[in-house]
Amino acid sequence: MIARSTQQIQQPNWISVLRDSYSDPIHLLRDLGLSPTDVEFLHEHSSFAFRVPRPFVSRMRPADPKDPLLLQVLPRRPELLKTLGSSTDPVGDLSQRVSPALIQKYHGRALMIISGGCAINCRYCFRRHFPYADSVGAAQVDQAIDFIRGDHSISEIILSGGDPLLLKDEHLQATITRLATIPHLRQLRVHTRLPVTIPSRITDSLLHTLTTTKLSPVIVFHINHPNEIDAELSTAFDRCRSAGIMLLNQSVLLRGINDDAATLRELSEALFAASVLPYYVHLLDPVDGAAHFDVSVKKAISIAANLRAQLPGYLMPRFVREIAGENSKVPIA
Repeated sequence: MIARSTQQIQQPNWISVLRDSYSDPIHLLRDLGLSPTDVEFLHEHSSFAFRVPRPFVSRMRPADPKDPLLLQVLPRRPELLKTLGSSTDPVGDLSQRVSPALIQKYHGRALMIISGGCAINCRYCFRRHFPYADSVGAAQVDQAIDFIRGDHSISEIILSGGDPLLLKDEHLQATITRLATIPHLRQLRVHTRLPVTIPSRITDSLLHTLTTTKLSPVIVFHINHPNEIDAELSTAFDRCRSAGIMLLNQSVLLRGINDDAATLRELSEALFAASVLPYYVHLLDPVDGAAHFDVSVKKAISIAANLRAQLPGYLMPRFVREIAGENSKVPIA
């Protein structure tokens, strides 16, 4: 059993922090000392909701319209641009569903959608148009688990969404307990951004759930910029590592946010200092509404080469893109 320290007892409940998130971008801009005219603000209604937890906002630079954390979450007019080659299903998720909640693209592993929401709505999200209404629910989880149980080639299950950690601990534990009864499953991977935005999401019960089954746990966080890592988040990562969980990070290469070797070097070094290994840098998936974040393959190759010259191999993330129908992520060279 993981010890409960006085510091954890005094942490705010993550659900309360989530409920207190910004849901109006005008309020966020006001509190940062910015006006809509400073940031190409998108006044038009968007079907993609706005939500940003306050711990994430606390890491933004006040009065800076080019703050790299703000630009990831703020609705801006370039979202209205129509771009050739973009789509609502840019990586072919829908064609690879073997049940409403289960996506199987690569040999030996499958991805289960167990939540349709996130704590933070990143404007470049490749699933911003995903049909969660018919993918998330008890019946869909039952179907997914039945499929996994019947496919002995699957040794790793990836919990995704939305964000799987948006589920309360008891609901997450119920699903993981059922998965752990499947003899051929060996690894449990959780893809999440929630603790990055609300570090108190790393609870004792969550760590207990992830470390008390036969499944080897891996958490893949999503951090794009070194400014996203502060002391509170580093402490949360340390608790995960102390519990025996492998921690990895994947980023998206985003124009005007992290598309230079110096920023990515600082990110890799900050991740390692916080007990997290850099894993992937993804090229942007061509989803409708996000083309203004795109970085060309040519520039990505140049950034990767510059970064490789500055980092030891164990801190060098793999630069990849996901192409619908391919049997793995595709490295860029």
